Amino acid sequence: MPMCDAYIPRGALPAEDERKLLSRVTDLLLEHEGADPSNEAVRSIAWLFVHRHEMFVAGAPAESPHYKFVCQVPEGQYDDERRAAVTADVTQAVVEAEAGRWPNPELRVWVFSWEVPDGTWGGLGRIFRLPDIAGFAVSPDARVAAEERLAARRRSEAAAIFQAAGVEPVASV
Repeated sequence: MPMCDAYIPRGALPAEDERKLLSRVTDLLLEHEGADPSNEAVRSIAWLFVHRHEMFVAGAPAESPHYKFVCQVPEGQYDDERRAAVTADVTQAVVEAEAGRWPNPELRVWVFSWEVPDGTWGGLGRIFRLPDIAGFAVSPDARVAAEERLAARRRSEAAAIFQAAGVEPVASV
């Protein structure tokens, strides 16, 4: 269930190329969450918000378009490898969308991948947790895997806190 704020300057791309880019970014975000981008129910919960902006570099208007994608997913979806893959893939999608219109597009694309803490993803007037979303978007089995992934992350975070404090954690019974 990705959400993405796409900052694309007005006129940076022809309208049809921009639509294709945004569709491709949607596909990429869903794929990196382990969901099937061809599933229309899953696509219906993948939202991109397009922001038009003015861009300044070194205090002067930018001579070529600059892009920023702020991708947000429920906690437990990204690790360093997935963040790197999302960044590389979204950057490449922009390179392809620009199709050589301006030089060095990879130097003008920034991608920020954020996890929204579990228990704070809200919609439809309620809170959705990663297992709820995974069960809907992927499969009932994915719900269990998401619960296990969050539990493993919590254990790892707790172990790091104990280690930083120089304290041995107490084994659970």
